[in-house]
Amino acid sequence: MTDASPVVDAAAIVRAARGWIGTPYHHQASVRGVGTDCLGLVRGVWRELYGADAERPPPYSRDWAEGGGVETMLEAAARHMRPVTDGERAAGDVVVFRIRPGAVAKHAAILSSPMAMIHAMEGATVCEVPLSRWWLRRMAGVFSFPRGDV
Repeated sequence: MTDASPVVDAAAIVRAARGWIGTPYHHQASVRGVGTDCLGLVRGVWRELYGADAERPPPYSRDWAEGGGVETMLEAAARHMRPVTDGERAAGDVVVFRIRPGAVAKHAAILSSPMAMIHAMEGATVCEVPLSRWWLRRMAGVFSFPRGDV
């Protein structure tokens, strides 16, 4: 890590994510205060931390129950972040959710604590909510932001 590199720790990640709270939902957007979806929130926090997008996502549908497709979100998370076991999840980690069995994992959130998350949902704004049993049952992967140069 160079002297000019930002310090990326859990506190910085959560602080950046909380800066998006109140941003309206907008499918495929990623502009703090203007519009974002769940992936846009993760992308926006990444940009704030590292200065650029990790990669540009392909177009995607808003259907959380979409089945039989490619695990684009999980594969991208694994390319750019470190997978962690569920028991190790912590503030600042990204959680990817599969809404129903057989569906593609298509929802993401940033943990503000091991049992709370910040996410964007259609019809609402970015918000911080408990990581309830409903969400815990749907976890498909947990990933940690890189802590060094990317």
